[in-house]
Amino acid sequence: MSEHPQLPPHQPKPQPHHQTPPPQQPTSTTLPPVYAPQPLSPTEERNLGMVAHLVPAVLLPLSAGTLGFVGSLVIYLMYRDRGPFVRAHAANSLNVQIITAILLIVSSVLMIVLIGFLAYPLVIVVATVIHVIGAVKANNGEWWTPPLTPTMVR
Repeated sequence: MSEHPQLPPHQPKPQPHHQTPPPQQPTSTTLPPVYAPQPLSPTEERNLGMVAHLVPAVLLPLSAGTLGFVGSLVIYLMYRDRGPFVRAHAANSLNVQIITAILLIVSSVLMIVLIGFLAYPLVIVVATVIHVIGAVKANNGEWWTPPLTPTMVR
């Protein structure tokens, strides 16, 4: 048994008579400042838009199509509220990655009939080229929508 037994929750803890309650802190009517993300400069937006396409362009061939979405997703989640240009390019990059993932799954299934062995690397090459084009467009400050890519992420 412990030296200081716990009181049941419905009973208040007894206060010694010789102690005074702690003084009340003055309450402030002003709220603490709220963090608001600062908008990006046009150069930062262009650079992040370019990175949103370059990271998948590098990771797609290196990971056989499995990790390309990571860079796009991170940039989209971190910077989507800080500028419309970076949001558009990161969303476009994610849309390309979603379509790429769908096509890679279809290609994997088609490996049963051997055509998937040709389709799988072709999908990775086409997606990489689309990302490189997107990176160049973003670096030039151009708004761009990738071809043959439906808009799923806005």
